[in-house]
Amino acid sequence: MTTASIPVSDGTVLPAYLARPATPAVTGVIVAHELFGVNPGIRGVADDLAAAGYLTLAPEYYHRSAPPGRWLERDDAGRAEGFGYLNQLRREHALDDTAAAIAWLRAQPGIERIAMAGFSAGGHLAFLAACSLDIDRTAVLYGGWLTGTDIPLSQPVPTLDLAAGISGRLLYLVGEDDFLITAEQRKQIAEALRAAGPGNEVVSYPGVDHAFWWPGTPQYSERARQDAWSLMLALFAS
Repeated sequence: MTTASIPVSDGTVLPAYLARPATPAVTGVIVAHELFGVNPGIRGVADDLAAAGYLTLAPEYYHRSAPPGRWLERDDAGRAEGFGYLNQLRREHALDDTAAAIAWLRAQPGIERIAMAGFSAGGHLAFLAACSLDIDRTAVLYGGWLTGTDIPLSQPVPTLDLAAGISGRLLYLVGEDDFLITAEQRKQIAEALRAAGPGNEVVSYPGVDHAFWWPGTPQYSERARQDAWSLMLALFAS
């Protein structure tokens, strides 16, 4: 397993899983993990993106509070520990970490563009980064808590209120049966993205729940995952 150690402006060091493509890349991608950290699923996404030709980093955003390399099982104990870490991750720290990852990628030979993908809590983080940093393309998969101030990432004002700052293109992918993201929230997100620019879009999947990406879970939807993957690759290549 290849990793990178990336210095952050606050003096901390950001560990990240690193997946290199077989041929030189022009786009670097950051994968923002969900509640459970940089687990095998997130590393698999990074590997798949590298196989598609992208130099990919999956940073450990919990590095200020969790031991290096710590990832969690997708069970009640994992959720409890994950929420403990998530509730310590402040907005400024997440942005500092992402800015450091962007700088690391831009320093690699041949990298001209930056893209980002995020899942659930990491989707929120990717949305926040797209509003605040120089990111060309962002895929947000069922990013929650965007319309309120429930977690530190969404404070002091709701992250959705920052959407006017999106300078690249953002694609938001969500199931219509998502327990965390209501139809009213999806409407608010779609309206904010339309106002932010014509290249932004919400794609919703009927009959699909939160965390539909992950095989082996009750929420998994092969149809939605395959479509979301195709749309993500098309977005990053555009």
